[in-house]
Amino acid sequence: MWKAFPALSVDELYEILRLRQQIFILEQRCLYLDIDSLDADAWHLLAMNEAGELVGYLRGIAPEKKYAEPSIGRVLIRRDERGKGMGQRLMEKGIGYVRSQFSSQSIRLSAQLHLQAFYEGLGFLPVGESYLEDDIPHIEMLLAL
Repeated sequence: MWKAFPALSVDELYEILRLRQQIFILEQRCLYLDIDSLDADAWHLLAMNEAGELVGYLRGIAPEKKYAEPSIGRVLIRRDERGKGMGQRLMEKGIGYVRSQFSSQSIRLSAQLHLQAFYEGLGFLPVGESYLEDDIPHIEMLLAL
């Protein structure tokens, strides 16, 4: 389900931030400021399991907020749900939504380098050279119109 930041309940926001910390900070052993100024302007896609637990997430960001193009970020799947195709489905929904809102623009993301092939499978192409972001190799990728 898609929600604008003001429509998120306190419990939903808590679960989003908890899962982002679990994966991006603890699991990946990366100290960085996950809560940034982009959440308030983003649209949030929450993937829930049958028990109503948050198991997948991403956020869509309007153009000129992070990049010139609209972008997708903070893509995650809870560890016990990985390998079941949820990442593919989540990204397809994310791309579809961003395209519906900003149909005349490409979509940009900053991918962890080890996920480059996954994003290429969705049509994204690398832009520029890889770089370190919070000590994790990343590469910017673009999904052209």
